[in-house]
Amino acid sequence: MASLSKSARRVQKALWEMGLPYEVIELPQSTRSAEEAARAVGCEVGQIAKSLVFRGKNSGRPILVIASGKNHVDEEKLSSYLSEPVEKADADFVKKETGFSIGGVPPIGHAKPLVTFIDEDLLGYEEIWAAAGTPNAVFKLSSRDLAAFGRIVPIKAS
Repeated sequence: MASLSKSARRVQKALWEMGLPYEVIELPQSTRSAEEAARAVGCEVGQIAKSLVFRGKNSGRPILVIASGKNHVDEEKLSSYLSEPVEKADADFVKKETGFSIGGVPPIGHAKPLVTFIDEDLLGYEEIWAAAGTPNAVFKLSSRDLAAFGRIVPIKAS
């Protein structure tokens, strides 16, 4: 773990604290986008669990959506689950609320607890890959374990 960057170590620690056996790896190439991550680890784009942060327009609260790399989030559906309109968060908000920068936001290990929704399409894969704190850090996990991170919903745009 000593060879991991500070942000990646934080994610590794969060995995261990949850009792999950997964290992964070840092790659020489970028995994900032779902397409880059899929190429880097040799999987389908749909197997990439991208962590997207939204902001409640009324409350200002952060909302995390863990979406399949092949899907776009339907903001109207998300708004209906929350009973308030949402908007995509800007980089400063994401960093402040999660402790991570866009392009490396993991599904766990955030600076503050986040309301979390999970794209049900991710459950169709045995293995998925998620960001681990930096634009080149990832970890592989089972979709079964991902279900412990939040509420599973049909969130993709039609």
